[in-house]
Amino acid sequence: MENEIEQGLPAASAVALVTSVLAACGGGGGGGERAADRVADGGAVSSTSGTSPSAAQASRFLSQAAFGAAEAEIAHVQSVGYEAWIEEQFALPTAQSHWDWMIANGYGKLEFKDSFAGVDATLWRKLMSSPDPLRQRVALALSEIFVISMAGLPVQWCGLAVAAYVDMLEAHAFGNVRSLLESVTLSCGMGVYLNMRGSQKEDVATGRQPDENYAREVMQLFTIGLYELNADGTPRMENGAPVETYDQSAVTGLAKVFTGWDFDAPVTGQPDHMRRPMAFNATRHSTSAKSFLGVDLAAGGTDGEGELKTALDTLFNHPNGGPFICRQLIQRLVTSNPSPAYVGRVAGAYANNGRGERGDLKAVLKAVLLDDEARNAATAGGGRLREPICRLVQWARSFGAGSPKGLWDIGDTSEPSTRLGQSSLRSPSVFNFFRPGYVPPNTRIGKQGLVAPEFQIANESTLVGYANWMQAVIQNGRGDVRADYGGFTADAADASALFDRINLVLAAGQLSTLTRSIVVNAVSTIDASTALGRLRRVQATVLLVMTAPEYLIAK
Repeated sequence: MENEIEQGLPAASAVALVTSVLAACGGGGGGGERAADRVADGGAVSSTSGTSPSAAQASRFLSQAAFGAAEAEIAHVQSVGYEAWIEEQFALPTAQSHWDWMIANGYGKLEFKDSFAGVDATLWRKLMSSPDPLRQRVALALSEIFVISMAGLPVQWCGLAVAAYVDMLEAHAFGNVRSLLESVTLSCGMGVYLNMRGSQKEDVATGRQPDENYAREVMQLFTIGLYELNADGTPRMENGAPVETYDQSAVTGLAKVFTGWDFDAPVTGQPDHMRRPMAFNATRHSTSAKSFLGVDLAAGGTDGEGELKTALDTLFNHPNGGPFICRQLIQRLVTSNPSPAYVGRVAGAYANNGRGERGDLKAVLKAVLLDDEARNAATAGGGRLREPICRLVQWARSFGAGSPKGLWDIGDTSEPSTRLGQSSLRSPSVFNFFRPGYVPPNTRIGKQGLVAPEFQIANESTLVGYANWMQAVIQNGRGDVRADYGGFTADAADASALFDRINLVLAAGQLSTLTRSIVVNAVSTIDASTALGRLRRVQATVLLVMTAPEYLIAK
């Protein structure tokens, strides 16, 4: 491995741990099958009965709700409990917006109108350092459901369009799904990405038809999915086959509804319109009859804003909405394979927050994070493969990484063989980095009827590339972003004690006895008689824990 950690750490140790992930998960894909004896005491069982969580339980909770956290935050969760911590997060104001940071750092100048410069920096900035990690965690999850990508925004002020879009996701992360859906629909970023911006009414003379891209994806990916669902997320079957949720006529009808929208009064050389919702132009709106999902709109109507409201209300109130969205949120935060009962309980909170409100994300998030299947590792449905973005953010938050110059210049980490193979808001398509129903081929996962979404971007090459890149990041930082390991060097002379602390912070104490032995033996070969040697022991332990199978597969 490049930049081998000094004083004798066998580089092959990390590679052996990384490549064993694939074998442990069924030969190239998995994570759904985990042996109970790999879960350390204190990490296997949790409680929502009002008793204080153990340190391992608090760490595991924070890995789901906040990417992970430093020891002080683990102790805080132990002190206040899960639900109180969530309420504290709900009450926090949003920190400096991505838009404001971009403008303050000069990215609103005309020279950046065709550039994504600054976007990666501000995304990493908030993921790694914002004091509201639950909001950041949820906004990342929402960005992987309501997808736009820097790979598909051919428009001026594209960087600020992304900044405004993520600011919008943050603003709605604890709000209502109906408001979120409307803001997504009318955002300039989505308007460009899925071609709703500028879509016009049909023209018989030229053969022009309304663009169907957003109409199709808002149903397939953002609201109701391809097949009708029961309340617990299982497919509704008729004659042994799933029932399609919509057909081409619904796409055609919605595409007509979504005509007539464009940027709101853009001014040449200025980006401000990118953070305003798109505006309606009645002369470009289709006035023909429209039918979709059981709704019929008569011909001749020019109230495009009213038709949009009807369409979004219809999608929001569709019975698929709760189970479709809730299952994906569970997958992003807790486990790839939630039980139907778990999905049903969360979808119940989506349907009614206890006060008659549908789509309340605060109620949904509490239901996701406080459910017994979330809090009890023994019933967590096999857990999930940590996506690469979350691993890097956890490293930063666990070890107090900062950017002294305020640059946050980590950059684009999409390259799979030499970086993370994933970078926020840079998915290859509207289908995200991975599909929620992805099944790794020829694996035990598939044979057991399970899914493993994140394994769509995981293979032998990407895992070793991740280990190599993280070795350099852990030791040297990235750009001006550096971790602070000072709090751990005091235990570095005792490789076992050091492992136990880092295992707790990063993996909720879940690494196996065998892995503990491998790491402790390797780290013990590093001379701890000097300050540099003790630092190298800390860095080596962090690397080996972050490449261990029981870390990568979070339960």
